[in-house]
Amino acid sequence: MADRDWGNQTAITEFIILGFGDLPDLQILLFLLFQVIYMATVAGNTLIMVLIVAGQHLHTPMYFFLGNLSCLETCYTSTILPRFLASLLTGDRTISVTGCFTQQYFFGSLACAECYLLAAMSYDRYLAICKPLHYSTLMNNRVCLQLAAGSWLNGCLATATFVLFLSQLIFCGPNEIDHFYCDVIPLMELSCSDTHQVILLAFIIASIFTLPPFLLTLTSYVCIIATILRIPSTTGKQKAFSTCSSHLIVVTIFYGSIMIVYLLPKHDTLRDLNKVVSLCYTVLTPLVNPLIYSLRNREVKEALCKAVSKYMAFTKTCRDS
Repeated sequence: MADRDWGNQTAITEFIILGFGDLPDLQILLFLLFQVIYMATVAGNTLIMVLIVAGQHLHTPMYFFLGNLSCLETCYTSTILPRFLASLLTGDRTISVTGCFTQQYFFGSLACAECYLLAAMSYDRYLAICKPLHYSTLMNNRVCLQLAAGSWLNGCLATATFVLFLSQLIFCGPNEIDHFYCDVIPLMELSCSDTHQVILLAFIIASIFTLPPFLLTLTSYVCIIATILRIPSTTGKQKAFSTCSSHLIVVTIFYGSIMIVYLLPKHDTLRDLNKVVSLCYTVLTPLVNPLIYSLRNREVKEALCKAVSKYMAFTKTCRDS
């Protein structure tokens, strides 16, 4: 929706994203820190995708979902950090109404898609550990494609509906968003119109689109842990747990930080804490995913070593020729 279309509804044509503006002496330091984080996130997740595509032994359901997750994380962090970095560097913290809702749509879509993708990965690990004899039949290529496509599609549909209703709100008062991106809660707090229907819609959408994947993930890991505990040998338990430990760490960080942000009471004293914790699922999770999966996964480390060896051999051949 163009900015001029908002003229009939509100006097506000842009918002000011405060970010960490209360720390003026640290703006350059914050810029350098988040610049390094963003570059490392994009490089790490891109490397994971390249290794999975290039390594034939990684063409399995688990790594297919991991490749999708790395792609999603790259897009996810790119909806927030470039705009945030630009504001830190230039000091311009304004964003148009259209830009704010666009950022909210893409961020919400990717966050919702990640919930479904994490659920698909947990279901994959459940079948591998609890139903090993039927794994290849139940988790075939067609099922993998359907789960991945469904994750992306559900994220887009859920957020499109919500942002459409959110965009009907009228903003006529203060335009300062006390966050480092266009988060939905501080955005609704600025609205002059009644937000009860939008809040109800948010609850309904969360119940329909985000609660089921969370419950599926939780149920899968309850079954996985119960199955692992029944394995008689310690070696067998360690081997089984190692196949899902990386994913469990990512799930814990992602859902744990989201619950803290959106379930804590919305007091002014907790506002700064919410911003800091929000960094966990918007910045930290995309950054640590490649580290967790590469450092705790033997097959990924082997693929990385092979890639490095091939690169070294190639450069040596080029120097010798």
